[in-house]
Amino acid sequence: MSPAQKPSKNEYRQGNVMTNILFGSRWLQLPLYLGLIVAQAVYVFHFGVELVHLVEKVPNLKEADIMLIVLGLIDVVMISNLLIMVIVGGYETFVSRLNLAGHPDEPDWLSHVNANLLKVKLATAIIGISSIHLLKTFINAENLTDKVLLWQTVIHMTFVLSAVAIAYIDKLMSHNDAKH
Repeated sequence: MSPAQKPSKNEYRQGNVMTNILFGSRWLQLPLYLGLIVAQAVYVFHFGVELVHLVEKVPNLKEADIMLIVLGLIDVVMISNLLIMVIVGGYETFVSRLNLAGHPDEPDWLSHVNANLLKVKLATAIIGISSIHLLKTFINAENLTDKVLLWQTVIHMTFVLSAVAIAYIDKLMSHNDAKH
């Protein structure tokens, strides 16, 4: 068979047993993605509980307390968004196509997702989550030590530098792929 000829689906099915086992092993990731969906449900429940607490306590809260609780809610939403990116993007990239073409709710990024793009998106989402935590830390700075503030800032900057490095490497790799 020449490289220009594409094997039929039957030829794939009748191929080497080891190839079928190795390729089929990608389905072992399905329970992992289903587990992340359960984690997503836990975050939705946690969000609801925190929102109810905010509404119940609002007459007795100071502005800084409201801001901290709202930042906690935003943090839950951002982690939830991260979960969706991992669940949908990871499944689409590593397990099977979702066949959403033409679906009105298909995310724009899903049509060109690959492992490298997913890494960059995840890194930027982690920076967003870290930023929320850092902002909460600075709002509550008078109750924390300088050591805590320093280390949280160092950790956040490490996330930022890592994301920049991942994006730069992805750009280099895609630039080299375009040349070949």
